Amino acid sequence: MTAVLAAAAVMAAAFVKGSIGFGFPVLGTPLLSLVLDVKAAVVILIVPNIVMDGLQFIRNGAPVAVVKRFAVLLMFGAVGTVIGTRLLVAVSSRTAALLLGAFLLTFALLSIAGVTPRVPRHWEPWLSPVAGLVAGVVGGITNVPGTPLVIYFHALGLAKRDFLSSVSFTFVVYKIIQLGAVVYYGLLSPTLLGHSLALTLVALGAFALGLKVQDRLEQRTFNRLLLGFLCLLGIWLVARNL
Repeated sequence: MTAVLAAAAVMAAAFVKGSIGFGFPVLGTPLLSLVLDVKAAVVILIVPNIVMDGLQFIRNGAPVAVVKRFAVLLMFGAVGTVIGTRLLVAVSSRTAALLLGAFLLTFALLSIAGVTPRVPRHWEPWLSPVAGLVAGVVGGITNVPGTPLVIYFHALGLAKRDFLSSVSFTFVVYKIIQLGAVVYYGLLSPTLLGHSLALTLVALGAFALGLKVQDRLEQRTFNRLLLGFLCLLGIWLVARNL
């Protein structure tokens, strides 16, 4: 039963990822944590996340300009990811779940409230290191670096294609670094690696279906439903672990 529920959780998150371009760890980690320890959920989802973001980056043309533009953000994000992963080792599962719930609520409520900060292009050189460090730390602890990154990229006013490429590319780099960090700290056991690889195969089918929906579904309505669900899920995680 646990395996079936885990597969269902990953498929749902992968479908969302394919549909709107991000959200796999944001949705997948709390869903998987309903049937597994939250630390195990974080570790298991790293590999499928790398695979899907890599495919999405290639699908959007893999522009070299994106790589050059966000190189500094990625360097500081690498440092933050290692710090965040070290904190994941130190904190309890209850604390990790509380942090995850808090970031889910923050992400959902800001989006529902229509908070859309804008970052002028000339602020980017000094703000990118801060955004990268914050995203890395958050991602290392909660497996959701996308919360600050999506807000930051949106604030930059990126076009849809550039937004998807930027999110995909930065996620791939962050997740590769995170994968190395969890291996170094002994969090990725052979058993968890096997589960991760199996769930990657499960995720790819739902991801492919989501990509088809991305081109056809009215995204505004879908995003509202997703944000409402994330908000309720965040409230539940916080309430359960207080």
